Amino acid sequence: MLTTLKTAYTDTRASDLAWALGREPLPALAVLDLQLHGAHVQLRLLGASHQVLLEEEHGTCSETVACMPGSSTPLPLGVAKRLGDWEYEFAAHVETLSRGSFAGRAQELLALVAEHPHGLAGTFPGSPHAFTALLAQCQQGQVRWRTWHAYPQEGRLVATRTRVGVHAAVAAV
Repeated sequence: MLTTLKTAYTDTRASDLAWALGREPLPALAVLDLQLHGAHVQLRLLGASHQVLLEEEHGTCSETVACMPGSSTPLPLGVAKRLGDWEYEFAAHVETLSRGSFAGRAQELLALVAEHPHGLAGTFPGSPHAFTALLAQCQQGQVRWRTWHAYPQEGRLVATRTRVGVHAAVAAV
């Protein structure tokens, strides 16, 4: 699903992004609710990037990657945590592209996510290449999502990848 977000483009630098687990749901500009093999996943586009809410029999998980005033946790390159019965893994990568390469990559990603049944993308007013996109899936009993945050004025694309799965000892019970 592709939507135009009705808000100002607020987090205008890749370095403004912060990461947080466990935040309450923040006001969203667009939401996509999914059922993925017994898990309820909510993809949320915020005025300042994204939030994913996951709920299933083993608990809940809330991941926020956004410009969060007062946040003391910058965007990490990688995180591995145990969350109750779950194993949570997060990775981020910042890519710097030329203007032409950026435009092509932006169009490719927006087309991929817009046409996917588990994808949500929002473009910001002012630039067709300023966007946030999320794509979720379930593989081998694990819920996974990827996100992309585009900063055309910097030529930067921030990509994240998350995996949440039941800890092996719990799954064996």
